[in-house]
Amino acid sequence: MKAYYHLPGLFEFYDFYKVFLPLFYEHREYFYDWCEIGSIYGAPGDCLWGGGRVGFGEEDPENVAALMKEYGISARLTFSNSLIREEHLSDRNCNYLCKLFEKCSDSPSGIIIYSDILLDYIKEKYPGFYFVSTTTKVLIDFNDFKDELNREEFMYVVPDFRLNKEFEKLNLLTANQKQKVEFLCNECCSFDCPDRKACYENVSRKSLGEDCENHICVSPHAEYGYRFSEAMKNPGFIGIEDIQKVYLPKGFSNFKIEGRSLGSAMVLEFLLYYMTKPEYRLTVREEIYLDSMLDLF
Repeated sequence: MKAYYHLPGLFEFYDFYKVFLPLFYEHREYFYDWCEIGSIYGAPGDCLWGGGRVGFGEEDPENVAALMKEYGISARLTFSNSLIREEHLSDRNCNYLCKLFEKCSDSPSGIIIYSDILLDYIKEKYPGFYFVSTTTKVLIDFNDFKDELNREEFMYVVPDFRLNKEFEKLNLLTANQKQKVEFLCNECCSFDCPDRKACYENVSRKSLGEDCENHICVSPHAEYGYRFSEAMKNPGFIGIEDIQKVYLPKGFSNFKIEGRSLGSAMVLEFLLYYMTKPEYRLTVREEIYLDSMLDLF
């Protein structure tokens, strides 16, 4: 089995992927042969249907679609706003994105989604997409998670990261259910956080243009922001040895890397860790950092 990584920053890190993708496909010897890019996900900064993170992607969507088509990569639109109402369905920009990305590549495009109202709308109007149940639903009850896996609408379901190590229950899933599970690997949020759903709802309100205060994170490490070294200490963290020695043998093959709001320099560190052979990490880092057209910070 191979591991399929679903990578952050479809719009946010277009310039980065324009440099990284040719390196990945032209020098596969730099990278583990047991992993592939399953998709790249994200949303423009002004996306009404967006959620999960406050978007800042400004790249022309046609350029993004062309890059995905060039490399045959599945593009995923992050439409995970939890507060969609009927009046939001006519949004011109979001419908334009659906028309553009529905058949932009040889690989089918996907929608990461929360709202059933939006799900039904896109299914009817843009039937070319597959759907991913978003981690912003915060599915921490395993029975709720199983119910979501059993929904035919979803090709993949991303559980809350706190279910990542529930192996006694995960082992009992059917082979079909296991192939639908997409684990969030590198979450830095406190494992005991009680406000995760409220945090995501705050982002949804901001995406809708509502005037609301910022959500205040109560995590003891919140003042430091995201640090990969801290994420690695999280009880829900999934490292490359976990993927190779535990998850793949158990029949799980889909892994999501978060990082849309972190910057391309941090995303590079994720790809060096999860995809790049240790002896080539410096080579890949130099290739990326020495590209005069790329600003990583």
